[in-house]
Amino acid sequence: QLQVVESGGGLVQPGGSLRLSCAASGFTLDGYAIGWFRQAPGKEREGVSCIRSDGVTTTYADSIKGRFTISRDKANDAVYLQLGSLKAEDTATYYCAVDMTGMCELRWQYRFRYWGQGTQVTVSS
Repeated sequence: QLQVVESGGGLVQPGGSLRLSCAASGFTLDGYAIGWFRQAPGKEREGVSCIRSDGVTTTYADSIKGRFTISRDKANDAVYLQLGSLKAEDTATYYCAVDMTGMCELRWQYRFRYWGQGTQVTVSS
């Protein structure tokens, strides 16, 4: 079964940082654009960031711009989301998914496939 696997979540204090990882199961991430999304309790899932297959072109939601950094590691076939200056409102389940168009247009979530189970990030003192 083709899917992605997220890891790296946890409990962190406000102002802290975490690095989330996205890996593939049954296929390789290389050649695909990969997006990160999050869903907080009672809220709709929102796009957070995306990186194209070139490893250079990135997209960020305004709410996290300047605090989160997306990157990809071709040697390990992984995509990372470095979370920094975390706030309570960043608490959510974070998901990665494959952008089938390669365009990293986060608002069109239907273009993303192979969603993982997510990794929980809780920001609390």
